[in-house]
Amino acid sequence: MTDHRQQAPAAARNRDPILAVLRGVLPETGTVLEIASGTGEHSLHFARALPGLVFQPSDPNPEARNSIAAWAGESGLANLRPPLALDAAAPSWPVTAADAVLCINMIHISPWATTEGLMRGAASILPPGGPLYLYGPYRRAGVATAPSNEAFDRDLRRRDPAWGLRDMEAVAALADAAGFSGPAVTEMPANNLSVVFRRL
Repeated sequence: MTDHRQQAPAAARNRDPILAVLRGVLPETGTVLEIASGTGEHSLHFARALPGLVFQPSDPNPEARNSIAAWAGESGLANLRPPLALDAAAPSWPVTAADAVLCINMIHISPWATTEGLMRGAASILPPGGPLYLYGPYRRAGVATAPSNEAFDRDLRRRDPAWGLRDMEAVAALADAAGFSGPAVTEMPANNLSVVFRRL
């Protein structure tokens, strides 16, 4: 039997620091939509740790969805749903409501139109006060970018000119235009940031 479960070393490293932030961000109950769930390891970890919440993973990539489904099936967790085929850039999403939206390590490895779609889609399904949580590396005005992040940015742009580290101010401007609060930023290990916007 083929095991479709994929593993991302970064997910094993950052899942607990992210969870520590999420404990202060997510509601106690409700549905959490994860955009671009990748291997599915984050949703699995968070669902185990936060049994009061229902986690809905999603990804546009069929191979990623196979991995997510394999992890979810192996876990037996009642609060971890099968993955949805969801492209953040699409004009409409197959989800009409969620109490929180998570997006980990997507914005820098996708075209800017995907971030625009993320803001538009999250704003359409979140209630007032509902959080949009982002995680990853960013550039910030007045803050020196770590050399490792600059090297990462160059590598991303070599792989796809539409990719690359985003300016936090540009992301915040998109969020503001979509009806979100200003960002609440938490410094994370390995020069990453947790960024929380709340639906106004």
